[in-house]
Order: sequence, then structure tokens, then C-alpha cells
Amino acid sequence: MRKTWTRNDIIEAISDNVGLSLSDSSEIIEDIFEFILSELEKGDDVKISSFGTFSVRHKKSRIGRNPKTGVEAAISERNVVTFTSSNVLKSTFK
Repeated sequence: MRKTWTRNDIIEAISDNVGLSLSDSSEIIEDIFEFILSELEKGDDVKISSFGTFSVRHKKSRIGRNPKTGVEAAISERNVVTFTSSNVLKSTFK
């Protein structure tokens, strides 16, 4: 059983299941990822029906702690991408 799917694995699966060439499958996947990234960069959410929603969340700066040494360090403010799974996806794994 495979633990992690890579971009190439997805491209090969699309090619095998749909019958497209690897280059066409690759182009489709790259276009999808590029679209999602560009929408997130603009600050828009990307909702994929029956799958989930990708969104950007702003995190404020804070003081963190190194778990090994216990030394405190400043963590700068940043934007992070979050994924919230849909109820349909959640119900698949009950």
C-alpha cells in the first residue's frame, strides 16, 4: 500500500484511467494546481464540491518554544494555506 501520492503518480493515474497521454495529463494537473495557487494568492478560497475548501489564513506573530531545547524564539507573522474537508469527504472515513 502506497503511503504518499506524488504529482507524477497522479499524472500516471489520470493517463491510465482516462486514456490521455502523459504530457496531456501533466498539463491538466499543472493547470489545476496553477489555478488553485493563483486564486489563493489573490486571497480567494477554492472550493471543490464534495471534496473540500482551500483557503489562506493569516497567523499573527508569536513566541514559540523549541521542543528539544526549550529555548523561546519569535515566530513571524505569515499566511498559511488551510484545507477544510467537506462533509461528504468526512463521511467517507467514518
